[in-house]
Amino acid sequence: MICADIVLVSSNRQGCNISIVSEVIKLDQDAPSLNKNSMLLLSFFCFWFFFNLKKDNSLITYFMCILHYFLHISRNKPLRGPTCGVENMLFYAITEGREHVPVSQFIAALRKTGLHVSDPRLKESMDKLRQIMRESVGEVLIDRELFHRCVGGNISLLMQAFRKKFIIPEFAEFAEKINKIYKTVKNQDEGKVANYIPQLAKFSPELWGVSLCTVDGQRHSVGDTKQPFCLQSCVKPLQYAIAVHELGTENVHRYVGMEPSGVKFNMLSLDDDDKPHNPMVNAGAIVISSLIKVKHVKMMSSVCTYQDCCLKLKKIHKYIATFLQRNLFQSEKETGDRNFAIGYYMKEKKCFPPGVEMIDALDFYFQLCSMEVTCESGSVLAATLANGGICPITDERVLSAEAVRNTLTLMHSCGMYDFSGQMAFHVGLPAKSGVSGAILLVIPNVMGMMCWSPPLDRVGNSVRGIHFCQELVSLFNFHNYDDLRHFVKKQDPRKQTGDDNLMFAAHNGDLSALRRFSLFSMDMDQKDYDSRTALHVAAAEGTHSLFAFIWIHYSFGREDVVNVLKDYQQECRQRLEQQIDAEDPQKLSTVERQL
Repeated sequence: MICADIVLVSSNRQGCNISIVSEVIKLDQDAPSLNKNSMLLLSFFCFWFFFNLKKDNSLITYFMCILHYFLHISRNKPLRGPTCGVENMLFYAITEGREHVPVSQFIAALRKTGLHVSDPRLKESMDKLRQIMRESVGEVLIDRELFHRCVGGNISLLMQAFRKKFIIPEFAEFAEKINKIYKTVKNQDEGKVANYIPQLAKFSPELWGVSLCTVDGQRHSVGDTKQPFCLQSCVKPLQYAIAVHELGTENVHRYVGMEPSGVKFNMLSLDDDDKPHNPMVNAGAIVISSLIKVKHVKMMSSVCTYQDCCLKLKKIHKYIATFLQRNLFQSEKETGDRNFAIGYYMKEKKCFPPGVEMIDALDFYFQLCSMEVTCESGSVLAATLANGGICPITDERVLSAEAVRNTLTLMHSCGMYDFSGQMAFHVGLPAKSGVSGAILLVIPNVMGMMCWSPPLDRVGNSVRGIHFCQELVSLFNFHNYDDLRHFVKKQDPRKQTGDDNLMFAAHNGDLSALRRFSLFSMDMDQKDYDSRTALHVAAAEGTHSLFAFIWIHYSFGREDVVNVLKDYQQECRQRLEQQIDAEDPQKLSTVERQL
């Protein structure tokens, strides 16, 4: 009962709150399970505390947290600290300190970082989790053992996500802002659905979807993003990238130019060298199709060509769903008089490489335009371009850096039909539109987006898609020529918000932030201008949970406290003897015997 005796003597002297005395008595009841060193440390602390109390609330909080720490030891509860491994730190960061959480909470935490359960990088982990859920009766709770068993192979990826090391660190907030832009743009009711191809005219003008995928594989979708639609002209940058990747820039541009045409995309027009102006107009795309066909198809049958078309886009990303819309393909052929005219004109001018039949090249071009994707899969295609040719959700290089650079350059200057100049001026990002209502938007080194809404403006671009791009760049500094250093009116989602201040988190009782900082391997002993640590601030603010977290998880404070208490031991003992001697000499002898 040594602690209780010290507290009772000192509390009478200092007028201490009786709740502290009861806590110490409660601790004394558990004292047999404390080792000798722990008891000595606690006794030293009791001396120091009650001779420096003077009814200071911060000291009271400090003392109460220390008592809780010793009670934690006395009841043989395992402490969780860095020695338990980074997996445990990650687990408790996700569960916010709880030992068990439902699977739904774990999935929700993943989504906040931008990771999806459908991410191919998480496939093995998610398969294990689904297997356990199928074999279990009732709700499955994730504990540390299950967490390690299921996600042990993805620790590096999850550490990156929960340390907020992805390109968009505050992804949940960013997604909310994208949703607001989406809702604002949804009210646009201008434009008409393309009807010169019968299959396109069947789409409802109310359809509207936006998906994005960052270079780290963070994904978000809002609206009609699972509705399949055909790529149409959005396939042009993809086929050009494949051609450059496999044939090289010099070989490709022997047959097609790289200048904006200044005329409509489907005009019978060639440059001064009798080459199509660029790969983003119909003439250039038909020639690019012939180049790919020469290398890969080699006069295959029509059925084999269908398969080849699928493989071409599968080369960009093997996990996306791409299908040939056969009805649309037939519709394209039946209404493709202008493209046939362009083909015959280029045949006369000898624009095609040797060994290519013009009709076969046109068929191949129609098939590529008839490829179906969704906004979700299209955003991964765009993100592959944004990521320098490496698919962000497989980490597989599928296009060369040279091919991607050339493609983005041409998209920036020629990708939006007769709106290309205005798009470059106001939005400042590479993009490609299609008459199906799709816009493939690339923010280099950040993300790719696919917007889709069938109503088109007079030049053939999606009305809602154009407005979305403009609103996006007006809110975020994504324009290629935005001043990232001095222009503060726009937001930069690539930067972390100001919640990475350790003292600020300790002052506001933000335990989740402290758990995240522990994942960052942040120095928890850093001091502010007044030489206060987070431990001091947590004690002063009365945030018991934060104090306990820092005290239990990090050893630096314990050694310092032991040293300080040892230094004060002799002085405190002398002061106690003098005070008790003046009041009651008999009490002094009692205390001496106990010490």
